[in-house]
Amino acid sequence: MLVVVVEEFPGALQKCIFDEVQAQVRVVRAAPNEPRFGAQDGQQISPPGWKSSPLHGLPVRQRRSLRKIAPPTPASPQPIRIRSWIPRESSNLSEAEKQRLEAAVEEAVKRVSSLLSVNRVSGPLLLSRDINKYCKFLWRNSSTANYNRCGRANNNYRTETCLDVTIPDDHLAGCDIYPEADSHHRTELRPEGAGLPDTDFLLYLHVQATDKCRAEPNVLAYAVHCQTDAHGRPVAGVVVICRGRLTAATYSHQTTVQTVIHELFHALGFSKHLFHTWRDCSSTSTVGADCSPRGKVTHSDGSGQMRIYTPSVISVLQRHLVSDDPELGGPLENLDAPPGTVSSHWESRILQGSIMAVVLGDSTTVRIDPVTLAALQDTGWYTVNLSRAQSLVWGDGEGAMFGSLSTCQNKSSSFFCTGSGFGCHYLHLHKGECQTDQYLEGCGVYKPLKNGSECWKEENGRRTDEEDMSGEIFGFDSRCFFSSLTRQNLFLLFSGSVEGRCYRHRCTGPNRYQIQVSGSEWADCPAGGTIQIKGYQGLVSCPDRRLCLYPDVTPPSDDISTSPASITSDPLETLTSVQCGTWSPLRPPAVAAALSITAAVCLLAAVVVSYRKCCSCRVRIHSAPDDHSHL
Repeated sequence: MLVVVVEEFPGALQKCIFDEVQAQVRVVRAAPNEPRFGAQDGQQISPPGWKSSPLHGLPVRQRRSLRKIAPPTPASPQPIRIRSWIPRESSNLSEAEKQRLEAAVEEAVKRVSSLLSVNRVSGPLLLSRDINKYCKFLWRNSSTANYNRCGRANNNYRTETCLDVTIPDDHLAGCDIYPEADSHHRTELRPEGAGLPDTDFLLYLHVQATDKCRAEPNVLAYAVHCQTDAHGRPVAGVVVICRGRLTAATYSHQTTVQTVIHELFHALGFSKHLFHTWRDCSSTSTVGADCSPRGKVTHSDGSGQMRIYTPSVISVLQRHLVSDDPELGGPLENLDAPPGTVSSHWESRILQGSIMAVVLGDSTTVRIDPVTLAALQDTGWYTVNLSRAQSLVWGDGEGAMFGSLSTCQNKSSSFFCTGSGFGCHYLHLHKGECQTDQYLEGCGVYKPLKNGSECWKEENGRRTDEEDMSGEIFGFDSRCFFSSLTRQNLFLLFSGSVEGRCYRHRCTGPNRYQIQVSGSEWADCPAGGTIQIKGYQGLVSCPDRRLCLYPDVTPPSDDISTSPASITSDPLETLTSVQCGTWSPLRPPAVAAALSITAAVCLLAAVVVSYRKCCSCRVRIHSAPDDHSHL
């Protein structure tokens, strides 16, 4: 009998620390243009002692004359301009660290800019100073000329910070002191900086081995937003990248890119600390300005699941699950939030693989999904290019109850598994093992194995005895299939149980494909059915609605050197014409049972017919169920 040894890799799942860190940051909101215009949505009132204007960077005399001119009509939203800035606290990076950091951040920023558009900042972006830090007291008599302005300076005031980053004075607006309540005389406490041109969001990149990095070994990065404009849109934030991750031998460029995108989405508005400030722009043609507050957008559904209820999120999720259930708001993770509160991540059981799930898995399985982009659209600050969302395969067409604790273990969905056997990850790019974790709350999914699970990697095709018998082929166009195949006329050294095995595939149409096993011809594999292969005993299960439907679900092109046999396209484009079809999902438990019975019969026949080979062999499979990127 073949012995399979599974090695568990260390590293327990850690919760994302974004909510924890953001709660420790004081957010500064830019002053409204009108002197006595109060902040909305529960935000602090911003006194007019702040200098906040689209004219920053011009000479003082020219600014004062231009302020008398009526503001121009807002232009149409344009792709957001994100300026990254490495502060002096991170100035001692090695050349290798800088190259890795710059390459990852540049790609992440380019990706986000292609998705989100804003009403651009006119002139250089200048951040605001916190009046609660530089001012000792405000004039509070509303009948005075300097109502709500700073009357006395705080002598201990030095500078502004964003998390652990010191904001350069050149990035900050100036501030004045008005020593008399009814006099226009003012004293300049800090001069106005030059600001940053062509910038709508300023991203400080802090690369350090912080205490939080050391305390959470699986945390790659964390982020906060620290400044917003007068409409509540975040305009500055920090992404802290744990320095050790840039130098690790296991460094992954794509994982770092996805991590930065995840943290950027938090800082740009996907945050429980900003949900209540989202704006409704349905009655206006522009975003950001002239929109009304949405108010509370998170509510509990009938089962106690906290959800985001906004128009775009509801519409996209209903379309994804093919359900018109009005309670299908965006489900929020319940394990990383105290009772009665909300999380800044999607519920893992329902939106597995989303870029905003609490845990990011292998980079090939993470999607910039339409539900996340719909949420950013509903902030009211962005126009979002929803057509560039990546396909969300997880739960596609599964109905309103998908991912609930009451259904994930009853074998009603092929996305979940029970037990601890080996099979295929739901994207069929990897072999997997049925496992659960704290965020799945007992629901099982096939997670990629640690070593050699990628069917698309040709180098994984080490010719072991098992592969020779099961006919596996590894390569760019190979995918994982549930199979009990064994070569005929060979003595079987294992039970022939159903497992995930890698075979070539090529698409012949939407949800139609052929497969090729080692030494065989191409054979049609009917989606939802099983086939036999000439020269082999056992069956191959043909997954339904998983292959040849999502052209952007492909292996990374930088890891292979051959061309695919399947359909390919721009990795950000989706095949919308077939994505919302009505094919019935495959139910593999019944298929697995049929395959197992066939395998058992074949085993008995092989033992009776011949005894050709007798040897002891061991295959070591390294499994790391908890080896994920924790954000």
